Amino acid sequence: MFTRDNLIALVERSGAGYGTSGSTGIMTEQGLGYLVWREGQAFVTGKGFELPASDEQVAAARKFSEDLQALLATR
Repeated sequence: MFTRDNLIALVERSGAGYGTSGSTGIMTEQGLGYLVWREGQAFVTGKGFELPASDEQVAAARKFSEDLQALLATR
């Protein structure tokens, strides 16, 4: 599990190190949610809730995912 601020991603672990990562999740007051897009609008969706995603949440999730992929590519 890798985290930064309120972001989280699970990463496959193998004997050779790390594998692929799952989707980046966003911890909210309602619980863990994931970004989904509908008709050009981003939402944070989890079990029993859906909230409009802010531009900051979208940017942070994308940056975290990019940084994590870059890190895993070096291992």
